[in-house]
Amino acid sequence: MTTTNLSLTPRDVARELARRYSTMTHDELDMLESILVPMKFAKGEKILNEGEVCKHIFWIVKGLVRQYYFKNKKELTEYMATENMICMSIESLFREQPSTQMIQALEPTVLYAIPMHDLEAVSMKSVNIQMLYRKILEESLIISQQRADMLRFESALDRYQKLVKSSPQLVLRAPLVYIASYLQMTPETLSRVRTAVLMNS
Repeated sequence: MTTTNLSLTPRDVARELARRYSTMTHDELDMLESILVPMKFAKGEKILNEGEVCKHIFWIVKGLVRQYYFKNKKELTEYMATENMICMSIESLFREQPSTQMIQALEPTVLYAIPMHDLEAVSMKSVNIQMLYRKILEESLIISQQRADMLRFESALDRYQKLVKSSPQLVLRAPLVYIASYLQMTPETLSRVRTAVLMNS
């Protein structure tokens, strides 16, 4: 990982976060901008290692990342994110405990890290930044609930079609083995589902 200057400035990112989550004054944008940390990761590089405490919320500027863990010596993909998406190990972040999950760049990736403690500090000074903080957490919880419901109630075909509709870039760019793992199906089942979708399109 390297801290680097990106084509998207901290001000650009602050404005985009405000646009998505909460209206802000110029002073509030200044506060948010001041805590953003630009980072760059090579393909395959770990953004968060197992056993590390997650201390940041990550905003993806460019690239593709996956969040995963090991179970019975197998890698299981929990989440994937592309441009303009948030990524974090939420339990580690809030409990300040070592993470059981890892976050890895699947492509050359640039992002802005939002340090949790700094975000909490500026939230104490601004109702609108408090709102941004809350909305980010709400979004993360809703995504987790939607995935849990998808896995419980939907067929393999429905799961794949929903992913194609909601996150077409993930389907185009992520390795099939990770898509299959994320959808909790075997690569063979995913191949059959993809064939069925193509035949019916």
